[in-house]
Amino acid sequence: MAKPLPERMRPTTIEQFVGQEQIVGEGSILKKMLESGHITSFILWGPPGVGKTTLARVVALHLKRPFHQISAVHSGVKELREIIEKSGRESLFSKVPPLLFIDEIHRFNKAQQDSLLGAVEEGKIVLVGATTENPSFEVITPLLSRCHIFVLKPLDSKELDILIDRAIKEDILLSSKKIEIEEREALYLHSSGDARKLLNIIDIITSVEWDKEKIVINNNIVTNLLNEHINIYDKGGEYHYDMISAFIKSVRGSDPNGALYWMGRMLNGGEDPLFIARRLIILAAEDIGLANPNGLLLANSAFDAVNKIGMPEARIVLSQAAIYLATSPKSNSAYIAIDAAIEESRKSGNLPVPLHLRNAPTKLMKELKYGEGYKYAHSYPGNFVEESFLPPQLEGAIFYTPGNNRREREIQERLEREWKVYANLSEDKKDLNSKL
Repeated sequence: MAKPLPERMRPTTIEQFVGQEQIVGEGSILKKMLESGHITSFILWGPPGVGKTTLARVVALHLKRPFHQISAVHSGVKELREIIEKSGRESLFSKVPPLLFIDEIHRFNKAQQDSLLGAVEEGKIVLVGATTENPSFEVITPLLSRCHIFVLKPLDSKELDILIDRAIKEDILLSSKKIEIEEREALYLHSSGDARKLLNIIDIITSVEWDKEKIVINNNIVTNLLNEHINIYDKGGEYHYDMISAFIKSVRGSDPNGALYWMGRMLNGGEDPLFIARRLIILAAEDIGLANPNGLLLANSAFDAVNKIGMPEARIVLSQAAIYLATSPKSNSAYIAIDAAIEESRKSGNLPVPLHLRNAPTKLMKELKYGEGYKYAHSYPGNFVEESFLPPQLEGAIFYTPGNNRREREIQERLEREWKVYANLSEDKKDLNSKL
């Protein structure tokens, strides 16, 4: 049985590799490594089908190094240690370490990634990792610091053309047939910059049409033969973060239509609806905030509802929550306030709690004047009394500046009535504090 077309067309030399000029082109770091014969550990980050596995194999072939490949999905620490031990023995005889290629390295947990550190540091292996996710999110810092990161991009139409023409002219099977490419737009669309998808589509079409004297490929044939559009969305990869970012920014930007579109794309691509619901809770606190406190309540209720009913009905709950939050007034004052307070706590250090704010459950603590002078707010008219609740060094500091919305304008008025520091705050000072 013949191998699939993507396997038959897999490059074996760096000259045959298509695309990623920023990595393999003249003057690039990887090209210089190959020319010198000295290779360091690296991680290939990019969407599916852009050549991560192929490039790792080509590097090993070019350097004539032993090549071991494992998948982080199917392998554990035991398998990893066995390969590392074998690699250590190989490096003793060959004087150069073999390449250990780990596909989907982001799926290794911390313990599994930790087990790689020693082998990389001791030179037993050259680690080559492949990931569809941003390595800074999933790869531990000690391992990341020992690897160069190469970012691979989806192939453009010119690079896809090279693959199409090469497959038709050079493949051992397709070169024996008369194949005419009338149109290429649908091939570009359905492959979405993924070389493997492109070659698979050509493989499917030529297999179906193999008995014909002449195989014609055009937009209608491609579209009709593919049962459904091949979504580029990858819920485990970089597009996962890109689409949730587009969704959040649409809600933050008060555009319900943009929010619904990106949420629809995610749901259609198989995203976990609870992930979307969790992000709505965060957004409700960060971007809606005190301008509409009910937003957080609704987002939390939406999460509970989605958890109870699941898909497909959960889409309606998510839609309601997204529209409500997108059309709500916006304020990030709470978000800015806590970050300003955290930053101040870092700068000012471990300031002691003023005595009047300390609890005094024991006689000794009372003798030390813990709690002395504390004013109980409910003992005063309006349940308020002006008192200092900050360390003396931070007296008069303001971390929370109300946003410019109806709800927080009411808060601002109350603060100005009750606190002199707010009443005396000039407009310039308000602007300054809003930027903290």
